[in-house]
Amino acid sequence: MVGVSGTLLRRLKSVLNAVARLVFSARRSDHITPLLVELHWLLKITERIQFHLCVLAYRCLHGSAPSYLAKTLHLTSDIKACRRLRSGSTSTLFMPATRRSSLGDWAFPVAAAQARNTLPVSLRTASSFLTFCRELKTLFNISFPDN
Repeated sequence: MVGVSGTLLRRLKSVLNAVARLVFSARRSDHITPLLVELHWLLKITERIQFHLCVLAYRCLHGSAPSYLAKTLHLTSDIKACRRLRSGSTSTLFMPATRRSSLGDWAFPVAAAQARNTLPVSLRTASSFLTFCRELKTLFNISFPDN
């Protein structure tokens, strides 16, 4: 879902709004925001994508994600060439180099590392999955209050 065009994001938003109206048997002319609040779908599509990337990165690092995904993410401190750098002592993920910004940046290792590395240190070092999700949702709701 990373790198999806604006047209497809608008279509997806339209589908989610239609589902919310279907769940509540609401008319098309009814306001959608109260329905989305009731369903706890407060995040915009792009923020929802970032949220799920961060959650998946957390699961990869803590052993609860599929192994084929977990093998693609590495902490900077685990990479021998980066240990002597300042970034080697942080809890950031290593960002693999990409040849094409249009395709390479959409790959899971790059997109997940970018999403997770933008989080505050306190959130990256959360002790439990539930704490991480709660704090992450709070962060997104604070960052995007007009949802």
